[in-house]
Amino acid sequence: MNNFYITDVVKHLIIINVIVFLGTQLLGEPDRNSLEFLIYNASPDNFDSLGRLRYAVFYPTSPFFHSYQVVTYMFMHGDFMHIFFNMYALFMFGTAVESVWGPKKFLFYYLFTGFGALALQMIVQTIEFKYFGANPAGGNVPMLGASGAVFGILAAYGMQFPNNTLQLLFPPVSMKAKYFVLIYAAIEIGLGLSPFQTGVAHFAHVGGALFGFLLILYWRKRGERMY
Repeated sequence: MNNFYITDVVKHLIIINVIVFLGTQLLGEPDRNSLEFLIYNASPDNFDSLGRLRYAVFYPTSPFFHSYQVVTYMFMHGDFMHIFFNMYALFMFGTAVESVWGPKKFLFYYLFTGFGALALQMIVQTIEFKYFGANPAGGNVPMLGASGAVFGILAAYGMQFPNNTLQLLFPPVSMKAKYFVLIYAAIEIGLGLSPFQTGVAHFAHVGGALFGFLLILYWRKRGERMY
């Protein structure tokens, strides 16, 4: 496949993500100290002070939560590197998957895994709040990014093209797609359970891959052609 070939849905998703990223920069966002204050003093009156983070998603009991955020969050990104790596992965793996599935099926899958990523993250947060004594203020921490849906695309690629060989940069080794996806998922679960890397919604990443995996299994059970 031509390395510069890009399918329609992937192209439009990248364009939308870039437009949203650049457009919402005009709204600004609180600096680290101001955001910390808003997290621990959450109130509907402070909502506008969030700037562009109003379009991230918050835990449903947070005063900052609005229903539209379950959609807008997956088109938001924290910084340039965040959106660059997500869009690069979407281009590299999404184009191959859309080429065999077609645009409608691919778009449905992408959105489904984005919602699935959010669902698992919210379930994990609920468990943390209810059973592990997590600080309720954690529900006022915004979550944003297409990473959950992108992990869904990685899972789809691994299931569609399990024996394709990927050349990794870090570490510089070759690996079959099926092993890459499994190892990546295991790392994310480990990081999600560890206290050493905070501020990243690892279970959202796992949720995107898990919901994608289950959806593909469902399609296969129904006898739908995947190639």
